[in-house]
Amino acid sequence: MPIAVDIDVMLARRKMSVGELADRIGITPANLAVLKNGRAKAVRFATLAALCEVLDCQPGDLLRWEAEDAAGE
Repeated sequence: MPIAVDIDVMLARRKMSVGELADRIGITPANLAVLKNGRAKAVRFATLAALCEVLDCQPGDLLRWEAEDAAGE
């Protein structure tokens, strides 16, 4: 998928666990893991806003676009 999710990077920078982040933004650790591992098909703006608020970051710190390799398509 061309969208890469860097939640784990921000968690490490903030020295925060997945469980703590999930509690603070109001979603289950399992749903956060799906998002964190890039398996989510969508993310609600409310969830993205909560992530940014708790992690004190911008959406671009959590999500980035990567071009897909033409050979890999």
